[in-house]
Amino acid sequence: MSQAIGNTALAYARVWHHVDASDRVLGKLAERIALVLMGKHKPIYDPSVDCGDYVIVTNSRNIKVTGRKEEQLLFRKHTMFPGGLKETPYKVMKERKPDEIIRHAVSGMLPKNKLRERRLERLRIFPGIHMGVQGANVFKSWDDGTLPPDYDPKRITTTMTLKENWRLGTPKQP
Repeated sequence: MSQAIGNTALAYARVWHHVDASDRVLGKLAERIALVLMGKHKPIYDPSVDCGDYVIVTNSRNIKVTGRKEEQLLFRKHTMFPGGLKETPYKVMKERKPDEIIRHAVSGMLPKNKLRERRLERLRIFPGIHMGVQGANVFKSWDDGTLPPDYDPKRITTTMTLKENWRLGTPKQP
């Protein structure tokens, strides 16, 4: 008697990814984040199932754009009142709300369907290196996709501590 084994809960488990946005190009970074939020990097991907992972982005103030977009790019929103179109230049937006720049770019790269808002809720963006309590959840870095050699979930995680662990492979000092 044979039995077909379906997709396991482990295959659908959500993993937390960390991305350092320093000196990264906005469009390329947003594309990669959108793929992870959708779950296209998993072998069980199905367009109708929300199987994507969490993404934490740090250093969103240091994001780069190519060409003359820094002078030309405008973010528009409308108040829904007559004459209520508000335009914000990229440079002003980068100073006031650097997280909204990345969120807007990722939102534009996600499919326009009912799963879009739920996927965007799994995107956490921080302007500096500190990611708060959520840093303890990080399992994968986008540099090589592995766990650090001395992973400790109780240790406060910042971009600097992740760089220590992943890139250098040095153990933490007691």
